[in-house]
Amino acid sequence: MKLNYTHHVFHFGLVGNCQISAHIQNDGSVDWLCLPQPDSEPVFGRLLDPEGGHFKISLADTSAHVQRRQYYIENTNVVVTESTLPNGDGIRVTDFCPRFEQHGRMFRLIGLFRKVEPIKGGPAIKVECIPVQGWSKLLAGPNRGSSHLRFEIRGSAMRLTTNMPLTYLTERSAFLLTEPVYFALTWDWAIEEELSQVTERFLSQTIDYWRMWVKHCSIPSLFQAETIRSALTLKMHCYQDTGAILAALTTSLPEEVGHTRNWDYRYCWLRDAYFSLSAFHNLGHFEEMEGFLKFLLNLAHQNESTKERLAPVYTLAQGLPLPETIQANWVGFKNSGPVRNFNQAAEHVQNDVYGEMILTLSPIFFDERFRHLRTKDHEDLLSHLATLCSRTISVPDAGLWEVRDGWQEHSFANLMAWAGLERVARIRQKGYIKDLAIDLPSEVLRAQRAVEKGIKDGSLRNGPTDDTYDCSLALMPVLRFPNQEVSNKTVDNIMKRLAMDPKNPSFFYRYLRTDDFGCPQSAFMICSFWVSQALSRLGRLEEGRLVLEGATRAANSLGLYSEHFDPRTGEQLGNFPQAYSHVGLINAAFACSPPWNEIL
Repeated sequence: MKLNYTHHVFHFGLVGNCQISAHIQNDGSVDWLCLPQPDSEPVFGRLLDPEGGHFKISLADTSAHVQRRQYYIENTNVVVTESTLPNGDGIRVTDFCPRFEQHGRMFRLIGLFRKVEPIKGGPAIKVECIPVQGWSKLLAGPNRGSSHLRFEIRGSAMRLTTNMPLTYLTERSAFLLTEPVYFALTWDWAIEEELSQVTERFLSQTIDYWRMWVKHCSIPSLFQAETIRSALTLKMHCYQDTGAILAALTTSLPEEVGHTRNWDYRYCWLRDAYFSLSAFHNLGHFEEMEGFLKFLLNLAHQNESTKERLAPVYTLAQGLPLPETIQANWVGFKNSGPVRNFNQAAEHVQNDVYGEMILTLSPIFFDERFRHLRTKDHEDLLSHLATLCSRTISVPDAGLWEVRDGWQEHSFANLMAWAGLERVARIRQKGYIKDLAIDLPSEVLRAQRAVEKGIKDGSLRNGPTDDTYDCSLALMPVLRFPNQEVSNKTVDNIMKRLAMDPKNPSFFYRYLRTDDFGCPQSAFMICSFWVSQALSRLGRLEEGRLVLEGATRAANSLGLYSEHFDPRTGEQLGNFPQAYSHVGLINAAFACSPPWNEIL
């Protein structure tokens, strides 16, 4: 299938430091940045509205054809954007958010640093820094200092410190670039040292940090570059302050251009966090796991409501992202409104989360590296989650796809209940969770029977009263459901019925039934990676590799994946980049790669 990437790919690089993040377009413009944290209101939001604010560094000559190139400095989260004129004159912009160890702790300044330098010649450049105060879209007017502009935004001060002439900056006038120029955009933090020295030092230390982090990654023998980029991207979705893992760092990028499937994903979905921690476990990085476990323990003990059930999604501060609000004064990406913040999914009942949380906690009791985490608190939490699993077997819910109308019993929720209870049973056999009130063997069997109620003609369907296929059920072999024959046939039927091109099954609909907003029109990226992982677990390694290889075509030039993809047009859709998609790639790459002793 020939793909046309010319107009449909997100031409953005992502920079971040586990405190903030920014989307840098390949024309040198920061088009999305929320401060002081990722779920705050935007200060640069042109991604969703032409008048939403931006910070652009570009060549002043707009009459000539500009050749653009954007890339990451190898094995880092530092983005370089190059713009070159036909005569060879050009500029290089280096963007990063500082992250490195200092004084025994991680330095992660709420700040974006930009270095612009001439590639050749002395081209004229133009700099525009036009922040807004948030969803109001009111411009934040600058107060001029000796070497900085100060913007008052929602009661805080955002500073743009620079060594370029402030007159050119405030008037947005062109000037000749003959030597490097530096910019530091910081939140409630003033730079007292010489800016060029600070920036170069921070840049060097940030590059060293990311490269050391990559060196400490385990990687599969195949798809190494893709895995490293996905690991670095996933790390940027971890909010270190509380341990939450965000689903995405954007809101309201549409699943379908011109339609209303637009959601705010700047929050922590418990389900996503389980898959993310599986990826970190494969990568051999455990600080993220410990951070999320602290997040989960705090969540479980913070109020009485969690004793009855967990919400599917929480804010970075462990609240509920409610009420879902439409920002009517924002036009949306490519006029695809509405633009939303917060997410009504927090009100849903999603019964799969309890099994997924058990799977998240299980490595503590199976992996000797986590003996220090085998505490009574974690045992009590597992016991509570197992009870919730038992209570929700065969109970109707909104499902993992968060259907807003028409709840029903879902096979996926029953499958996750079975997986969670089965792990708890094995953990109990090791001598833990002795005070559990439920009869585990009978509950494991009851959950298995509930899953089997959804089997028709030898393959698992969406539910006992819904014969449609659902791509999430490709996880049967990944979760090691005991009936391998059903797992095989289920995966085969998903490949036949949900592949966008059955002759080249690399991209899959999550389902083909009508939901609240119609029938899905594009592929959901993690489905490709689930199918690849499932095939590999079933011993069909070559098939798994082919699916994964085909799915990698959905990345942009920097190796970043959106939530959705349309292989017919090459169009990336949905929030970008999507942690879920990068998690899927990591886990699939490990699953379908031969062991290193067969390679070296």
